[in-house]
Amino acid sequence: MVSKNSLFGPIDPALDAGYADPPARKGFFTDTSVCIGCKACEVACKEWNLLPSTEEFDLLGMSYDNTGALGSNSWRHVAFIEQPLPTATASAPRVDLGMPGLGPPGSPLGGPATAEDGVTGHGAPLPDFRWLMSSDVCKHCTHAACLDVCPTGALFRTEFGTVVVQDDVCNGCGYCVAACPYGVIERRRGPEGAKNVGIAQKCTLCYDRLGAGMTPACAQACPTESIQFGDVEELRERAEQRRAILQEAGVTEARLYGNDPNDGVGGTGAFFLLLDEPEVYGLPPDPVVTTRDLPKMFNRAGLAGLALAAGVIAAFMRKR
Repeated sequence: MVSKNSLFGPIDPALDAGYADPPARKGFFTDTSVCIGCKACEVACKEWNLLPSTEEFDLLGMSYDNTGALGSNSWRHVAFIEQPLPTATASAPRVDLGMPGLGPPGSPLGGPATAEDGVTGHGAPLPDFRWLMSSDVCKHCTHAACLDVCPTGALFRTEFGTVVVQDDVCNGCGYCVAACPYGVIERRRGPEGAKNVGIAQKCTLCYDRLGAGMTPACAQACPTESIQFGDVEELRERAEQRRAILQEAGVTEARLYGNDPNDGVGGTGAFFLLLDEPEVYGLPPDPVVTTRDLPKMFNRAGLAGLALAAGVIAAFMRKR
């Protein structure tokens, strides 16, 4: 039974789905300030989930990004965003996030960068651009529109608060694809010989691994702990602490995305620390669950139906 508030507002998604005593909600906190773009998460996800890879070897002409976006064959996507460096001022000096230099250790360009004088540890000038790198994934929304619109029940809420597609139940209608405010879900189109062609596909937060008490493959493979896995409430506290540390260090543009339970999707199970506006990373600035207004729409449709029925009855009575 759908409760009055189950399409919006802060809730425990597993309790709302009917689980009597669910475990703590699980999710991801992705700290993009320490992502190095190694793509270990992409590879680990593909290997564990047996995702097709033959379509991912083409160069897209977008820097080092050869997957382009999340899709049916890429449940993790590492974005490479090249930007001019912000101009350092006395009130906002350039801040070193501890990233390596431009070359191998021991080379003239290989020393650590120093923000104070704008040079590397060996005296070479810092580049005039920066990379923003972020590993994107399904958000496992508190209020998941994909789940709301699925006519077959192929999408379901797990006891961990995540959203999973059942391949053998999905009929490929595509309603979930249009409903997702983040554009995460896609029906698989190929390659030839791949499983589940025509079926909606997305991250499961490694539901099979969670059931065995294991960490999801992407977080397990991340060498810098940019992708952190755990209880969502604990991760939210950790994210707030990390944001405060960066802002105190002068990274005033550091912000959290998806961690607020009062946002348009009730908060997400996978949220991010970003170093620029969400749009720069290809994320919607103010996502709203697309089924939020369904109760109001149903109420108005019901009232319209009653008014129409009353009009028909009145017309019939006048004829008599």
